[in-house]
Amino acid sequence: MKSSAELSSPASRVLVIEHERIVAEQADRHAVTLESVLAILRSTRLDDRAARALAVETAAAALVVLRTSTDQQRSALLEPVTGAFARLRTDLRPLVRHGDLDVQFVEPPATGRALPGEVAHEARAIVRSAVLALLDRGTPHRVRIQWDCDGLNLLIGIRDDGAGTLTAHDDSLGPIVERVSALNGAFDVASTPGWGSELSVVLPLDPPPRPDFLDEAVDLSPRESEVLSLVVAGSRNRAIAERLGISENTAKFHVSNLLRKAGVSTRAELAALGTARAQ
Repeated sequence: MKSSAELSSPASRVLVIEHERIVAEQADRHAVTLESVLAILRSTRLDDRAARALAVETAAAALVVLRTSTDQQRSALLEPVTGAFARLRTDLRPLVRHGDLDVQFVEPPATGRALPGEVAHEARAIVRSAVLALLDRGTPHRVRIQWDCDGLNLLIGIRDDGAGTLTAHDDSLGPIVERVSALNGAFDVASTPGWGSELSVVLPLDPPPRPDFLDEAVDLSPRESEVLSLVVAGSRNRAIAERLGISENTAKFHVSNLLRKAGVSTRAELAALGTARAQ
């Protein structure tokens, strides 16, 4: 990556400086997490079982925060479309170097609009998954990959000369469909037996914003909101019960409902998402 001194654009320099700041903050958080886990494991006041449980919870919470920070950073950065395509070529190099597959790349226009980091990342993942799906469905000798921009969308075309039996309902394309849908894009497959398959993907360059956790994703009762606030504060079920004047079993029931609604499996993940919701 270029240093801030090598970038002539003031906006680019600001972007790189912000990136460096975020990386430094992440390094500090990693150090704190490792120190916390080591302190827990070395504690003479905790038995092995309690130490393991607390260490796992601490690490899980840190992992959720890391993923959230990484997603935010990825979304904020912009990649030139030609640079994003060059990274794709590097990603697919092993298929060219160690296999018999002839991968042909059609470069996007250098003047194309820069890609939001999230779109660039997902576009590369989509192409990689598509090439592997084409290889799984037959023995193509040639795959042609093309990117283009129309100002509003990234246009991806992938065509092979394989058996031509791939359909939009093929299980191997499931991950691609999910990625495209998450970005509010469009996906299509056209196959001709004996002539090959062609995959077309349209990814908007301004994807819809992600919902703010539970408030917009699902409805929370007033009691669930209270319980969530206490979970974020680190309270266990007994403390939640005492604070709200309910039984410990009822507190456990509310926490279980929140875990289910949030789609997570641990209190640490729930606390991290609850913190993100409150920000």
